[in-house]
Amino acid sequence: MAETRSSTLDESSKDSFDNRQKHSEAKQRGGENSASSDDEELKPQYASGLAVTLILTSVTLAYFLFFLDLAVISTATPAITSQFDSLVDVGWYGGAYQLGSAAFQPLSGKIYSRFSIKWTFLVFFVIFELGSAICGAAHSSTMFIIGRVIAGVGSAGVANGAVTTISAVLQPRKQALFMGLNMGMGQVGLATGPIIGGAFTTNVSWRWFSGFLLFNTIPEPKPKDPPLQILGSAIKALDLPGFMLICPAVVMFLLGLQFGGNQYPWDSSVVIGLLVGAGATFTVFIAWEWRQGDNAMVPLAMLKHRVIWSAAMTMFFSLSSVLVADFYIAIYFQAIHDDTPVMSGIHMLPITLGIVVFTMISGTLISVLGYYLPFLLAGGVISSIGYGLLSTLSTTSPIARWIGYQILYGVGSGCTTAAPYIAIQSLVASEQIPLAMAIIIFWQNIGAATSLIAANAIFSNSLRSELQKRAAQINVSPDAILNAGVRSIRDLVSGSELNAVLAAYAKSIDKVMYLGIAVSVAVLVFSPGLGWKDIRKVKELQIITDKSTGSDDKDSAVIG
Repeated sequence: MAETRSSTLDESSKDSFDNRQKHSEAKQRGGENSASSDDEELKPQYASGLAVTLILTSVTLAYFLFFLDLAVISTATPAITSQFDSLVDVGWYGGAYQLGSAAFQPLSGKIYSRFSIKWTFLVFFVIFELGSAICGAAHSSTMFIIGRVIAGVGSAGVANGAVTTISAVLQPRKQALFMGLNMGMGQVGLATGPIIGGAFTTNVSWRWFSGFLLFNTIPEPKPKDPPLQILGSAIKALDLPGFMLICPAVVMFLLGLQFGGNQYPWDSSVVIGLLVGAGATFTVFIAWEWRQGDNAMVPLAMLKHRVIWSAAMTMFFSLSSVLVADFYIAIYFQAIHDDTPVMSGIHMLPITLGIVVFTMISGTLISVLGYYLPFLLAGGVISSIGYGLLSTLSTTSPIARWIGYQILYGVGSGCTTAAPYIAIQSLVASEQIPLAMAIIIFWQNIGAATSLIAANAIFSNSLRSELQKRAAQINVSPDAILNAGVRSIRDLVSGSELNAVLAAYAKSIDKVMYLGIAVSVAVLVFSPGLGWKDIRKVKELQIITDKSTGSDDKDSAVIG
């Protein structure tokens, strides 16, 4: 059956694969003369000089703004809940963004593999900016959530395009160093988001970076058909039927998680129907992708590769670890310490600076030492300890403790940020980077959305329970406090009643931190599958197809 599916490859892909196989066989026979012409033909073209500087600056600024938007939301969420009287929607403010990104992520990989990297990146960034603008102009919680979904769709292409561009313009040995620096700058966006504000994102960001890309060429890993020709056969070329299956599966799954325990009981027909529908649709999607073989939107040959699925599951839990802390430590400061969004962002600088510094340090050390797995393992251990300490925070915790706990968590999280991307870049040939990245970013976003919704359920249910325990001390109903939002607590209660409410908030946030411990430990479980590999040794990268899946765990030479 693998032979049958492989025969569906287009002629250019088959010729490219056959040429690489011949090149590999020639090298194994020692036929240096016969391989020389293939070496010249297959030698990748990288940007150089000022062009590479401007291209990478564009990518870094876009990545910075991507995280800036995320930071603005995480620290602004408590104030938004008060403005719209929508504390029960807090999970959607992060979850809707991840829903849009996850639903569109698989298709983004296919689009990058077919269309121009530069123009695809620019289009996705415009969509991202449009969603951010809608959020800024929102007059209701529903409008805000819609804007977050649109921004999430744009972010699917921004995240994939950043890694794809780095792979296209830099030699493999330089990618680890720049990946750490790029992601470190992205984390700076987390730090400066609350201070700079959303106006910068929607009004200035486009002018900052678009010109750099417009007047520079990003090398393509392989020749691509003209856009109109691709659009003429879009259903087959982009696997749109696959997209029409995975998109509703993701939406139903995340809606089921969001509704469960909030709008509807977990055993209600609505929640069960959504989750069962998601599972059934996803099963049909897998069957369709299997039938499509190497032309699939998500080639199963890649999904079955040990390094790729290990990276996907590692990122499933790694981003979850970052976002759970971002959202609920912000709530801790704004509820317990009565911080403004800006001040809570400043109080969270120990986390963000820890992530920034150690993302850059880990990327640099990986490029020097050659091994990425030790940083993943160390990061998982340190971040789980950090979450454990954060779970002890109370209304009376001294400054030294919450600063120290945040630093510890930030250091651990920073160590895990870049390594999975570096592992993929050292495995897969450039032309398949968009597809591989689509897989791991898809699962990263599904994990983040699932964790945020789970965290919201834990927080809401725990807060209601804690408030009910203190009902004798509080004259306001738990539902009134829940619906009021974080920034409106002090408008409802004061004195001893306020102390009781804040104690309930602190206990509820502590329970969310237990989820953080779990996702950090999960990074330790899945990251060893990435293998113990020295990226400094120049090895031939793989074109992963149905024909090559038998050697998925080997460093077999397929492309130089």
